[in-house]
Amino acid sequence: MLYRLFPFLQWMHELRNPEVVKADLIAGVTVALVLIPQSMAYAQLAGLPEVYGLYISFLPVLIAALWGSSRQLQTGPVAVVSLMTATALATVVGGTAQSNPDLAAQYIPLAMFMALMVGMFQLFLGVFRLGVVVNFLSHPVIVGFTNAAALVIGLSQLSKIFGVNMPGAPSDHFLSVRIWGVLQQLGDTHMVTLMMGIGAFALMWGMRRYVPKMPGVLVAVVITTLLSWIIGFEKMGGKVVGSIPQGLPGFAMPALDLDMVGALFSSVIVISLVGFMEAISIAKAMAAKTQDRIDPNQELIGQGLGNIAGSFFQSYPASGSFSRSAVNLNAGAKTGFSSVITAMLVVVTLLFLTPLLYHLPKATLAAVIMMAVFGLINFSAIKHAWKANQHDGIAAAVTFGATLGFAPHLDQGILVGAGLSIMFYLYRTMSPRVALLGRHQDGTLRDITVYPELPTDKRVVAIRFDGSLYFANVSYFEDAILEAAANNKEAKYILVVGDGINELDASGEEVLRHVIERLSDSGITIAFSGLKRQVLRVMHRTKLFDVIGRDNIYATEDMALEAIYERIWKNRGAAVANENTETENETPLLMPNIFQGKARATQV
Repeated sequence: MLYRLFPFLQWMHELRNPEVVKADLIAGVTVALVLIPQSMAYAQLAGLPEVYGLYISFLPVLIAALWGSSRQLQTGPVAVVSLMTATALATVVGGTAQSNPDLAAQYIPLAMFMALMVGMFQLFLGVFRLGVVVNFLSHPVIVGFTNAAALVIGLSQLSKIFGVNMPGAPSDHFLSVRIWGVLQQLGDTHMVTLMMGIGAFALMWGMRRYVPKMPGVLVAVVITTLLSWIIGFEKMGGKVVGSIPQGLPGFAMPALDLDMVGALFSSVIVISLVGFMEAISIAKAMAAKTQDRIDPNQELIGQGLGNIAGSFFQSYPASGSFSRSAVNLNAGAKTGFSSVITAMLVVVTLLFLTPLLYHLPKATLAAVIMMAVFGLINFSAIKHAWKANQHDGIAAAVTFGATLGFAPHLDQGILVGAGLSIMFYLYRTMSPRVALLGRHQDGTLRDITVYPELPTDKRVVAIRFDGSLYFANVSYFEDAILEAAANNKEAKYILVVGDGINELDASGEEVLRHVIERLSDSGITIAFSGLKRQVLRVMHRTKLFDVIGRDNIYATEDMALEAIYERIWKNRGAAVANENTETENETPLLMPNIFQGKARATQV
């Protein structure tokens, strides 16, 4: 209980080791050198002044590291969550704080309110151990969404790279209005800005390729900032970050606007789940390398507390970062203390170093964003999903198209994908595989549609149902059993091989009872084999077990068939029992070879 309340106690004692402290110190400094310029770029993407990127890089980073379960996960601003925050707020406010400073008094408190809502939802899921809810966002849906979101985020920076204005309002259609408007202005490109952006991008790309251990983002920021100051980039019409307020973020209550809860609710849910999916994915990947244990519910608690704490100190929604977490791991981080070091360096920057960032070109920040998100584009993952399952491939492709089509409202795209994925799942489970079985020469029961030459018995029909019996597919099960009975007029027994039945709900129990009684009236007995414990438990509770009869429920299909044939032979009567001949119809065709000798001896 103590470790659950204060999970950082699990690694705090390791700091007695100087080697661990040294490794965390190096990793924390390395991540901070990437985080500081990157956070300012993401604040710009969120529609906020750049200093809010530094605000979100303080408390959320610290709290999530102390109360999460991952030792290397780096929390803070991320591209997808930043863009979704801007979209959600711009829709209800009518613009962003960065594009229209007159809206800052309403926009900024609402961004803090969103962080509070996201944090409370994540904390609720974590405390009540409901982390499994993220399973509703399947991997193919996340793949389609991530690819589309990365394209949207990257294209959203084109106007800053070319030094032109982004037309339309933030809530206008992204491709047909905003990006098309940028392309129409390419003749007005500010060439110095374009060269600054391309130069920053080339620097980061080259360093990632040839000297990956160097902080390419920091190098690009330092070089372009110095160049901007030397050539007077601002006086030439280029846009720079400008004055950044010094000092730590002050305590401020989020705007508790109940009227906005409904307007922001869907965005908050999607941001919470997508943010957590990103965080837990990288946390699990790193844990596989470090052999640490990850608790998804504890991670939800850490992310939730980080967002709640940050909301009272001027932060917008935060999440775990793929890129910075990878940097943290590769730099040798051993515990969450590395994130503490990162947060402290952000504090130092806020207190003393912000004047050095005045001449930082906004084109450089745009290049930082583009460099980060283009690494998320992976179309081969959609192709791979198609190869694994066509339904998954369709879900990934539709999510990709819907996210682009609805942009900038990315939450609608992922909701379409999630809904389609659930529909495909229901469709598959509504029509599970039903196989009529024959005896293979190796002794196993196999599907006669695959092996049509297998022997079957007119008196005994063996059928396998590969799916749970629940409300969505019970009618399919009923039709399959009745069709098997109708197609085998001489059948006296139907054996349901139930190894694949994992669940039985009230609807399934009711239909099963009805089918048993209906076939019993026609002189056909239904027997079951291989039923799982949870299915038998339902049967016992509802007294269905008594309706079926203990003599009609067996552990394996071979035990069931042996008992069924013994009954058939006993029921033949004394006249048939005294005969020494067999007809083809009397041969136990579904019995395995191991039972054949015993079966004939019993018959005689």
